[in-house]
Amino acid sequence: MTTISRRTFLQGAALSSLSVSTGAFGKRSGRAATFDFVVAGAGHNSLITAAYLCKAGFGVLVLEGRPTIGGGCKTAEVCLPGFKEDLCSSVHGFIQSSPVLSKNELNLFEYGLDYIDPDPIMHTSFLDKASITMWHDAERTYAEYAKYSRADADTFMRLVNEYKAYNAARSGGSDIPNSAVWRRRFAMSGYDLINKTFENHYIRCFHLAQGRFSSIPGGHPRTGSQLFTAIRHQVKGRPMPKGGSGMLPTALGRVIEANGGVIQTNMPVEQLIIERGKCVGVECVDGTQYRARKSVVSTIHIKHLVEMAPKKLWGEDFRENVRLLQPEQAMFAFHYALSEAPQFELADGSSIAPAEAAMLSSPERILLADYEHATGQFNLDDLPLQVVVPSVADPTRAPAGYHTLKLEGNLPYALPEGPQHWDNIKDEVAATVFRQFQQYCPNLTDDKVLGKFIQSPLDIERMNPAMWRGSVHAIAAGAAQSGDMRPVPGWSEYRMPIPGLYQTGACTAPGGSVRGEPGRNAAIVILKDNGSSIEEAVAGKSGMRS
Repeated sequence: MTTISRRTFLQGAALSSLSVSTGAFGKRSGRAATFDFVVAGAGHNSLITAAYLCKAGFGVLVLEGRPTIGGGCKTAEVCLPGFKEDLCSSVHGFIQSSPVLSKNELNLFEYGLDYIDPDPIMHTSFLDKASITMWHDAERTYAEYAKYSRADADTFMRLVNEYKAYNAARSGGSDIPNSAVWRRRFAMSGYDLINKTFENHYIRCFHLAQGRFSSIPGGHPRTGSQLFTAIRHQVKGRPMPKGGSGMLPTALGRVIEANGGVIQTNMPVEQLIIERGKCVGVECVDGTQYRARKSVVSTIHIKHLVEMAPKKLWGEDFRENVRLLQPEQAMFAFHYALSEAPQFELADGSSIAPAEAAMLSSPERILLADYEHATGQFNLDDLPLQVVVPSVADPTRAPAGYHTLKLEGNLPYALPEGPQHWDNIKDEVAATVFRQFQQYCPNLTDDKVLGKFIQSPLDIERMNPAMWRGSVHAIAAGAAQSGDMRPVPGWSEYRMPIPGLYQTGACTAPGGSVRGEPGRNAAIVILKDNGSSIEEAVAGKSGMRS
């Protein structure tokens, strides 16, 4: 297998444009090349950290290697003008619970961020025309389950109530009801727990199809939480930013610049500057250096970060933990500009056009995923899919009457011929997957496709080197690489072994997806280490610090 280094991407594909306007960000600043903090990478977590630091009165520079900020939160017109495609994330569910949004600590809603919450929430169709649709009205969802099993419908409602009580106890700091049961559930595999919980084939598929959104197969131990993915969606919905996923980093960028911060794009960081054993700045691929009076904050994937400073500074244990780190399963994303929305055909002859669907026709199909990723050989029949059509809920995503479609799922990054072989086969693979999807939506004939943009697992990594080996979440929360399996467990993980260097992003707790928690958690640690607090930053009482 061919190994592709970060340097290869930084000098080649990682700098290539996706035909996306950089907007207001990326302007070169006339300010000095020394700041209080230099932030390497502009994913949503590092932007959140930077925003809090700016609000605390510190001088902050954010350096982004790509033409646009956002990391996994990018929206671009890659198929046709006017069709706004989310290049990675589309749904921002987890971050809704973070004080970043729940308390509007960064005033993002005043800087253009707005959310829609589509109804129906989720849909799954099967080739025999059976289907399950989840609605915000839980009783309506109950009726969908009850079509196939009254007992499973009752179990669903019971789990919804248990999940609400579990979350209320966690957020309130009280004892979790039936805590021993919850521990056992989370220790089990999603596949086993779902099969033990539900009796009906369609309902099992419905839950496993959504559980695998994390790119961790439900056959793994400690994936029992995947049963509750659909339950969480029922309780919390699937919020999408109006205008596209890129509206979150856009609003964060506006907050940073409004508070005196500087953002520069097309400036990939290649090395850490170390003096007397401390990180004092960064050097970009063009040789430009930027120094930090206080600290450097990284959101670079930990596998790449350890290559940017002498080995001895990291410590043997840290480097060994990083060496043993494994990626989650790689993702693909196939984007389409359409003349009409996909219509899922139902058993009664009607159809439905949801904003999101999850496709899985057999629970056992997910058990093949590990073998396929280990061997690089895969079967495109019955490929589990996540289907996103945000334009049905958000008309701003496409010209009037038109729609966007994203088909995404997991396929091996490492092929027997090497990852570069994806460039040879990705169009054929995408065409096969699209034909499979057309079976569920007979209206989606080939002439309805106006344009397309195909991202293989290799393209995912090219788009963002932090998505190491096509792993978009870096380290999925709740999976086998959380907790003590992280390079530096616990709160200390935001402080790297090299003094003057902090880490945020998906490689830190609580993991990937659009959460905001790694960014806010890192800000808490950094502010505390510099004599401030997140409360002072939010209140704007910190002032400029020496």
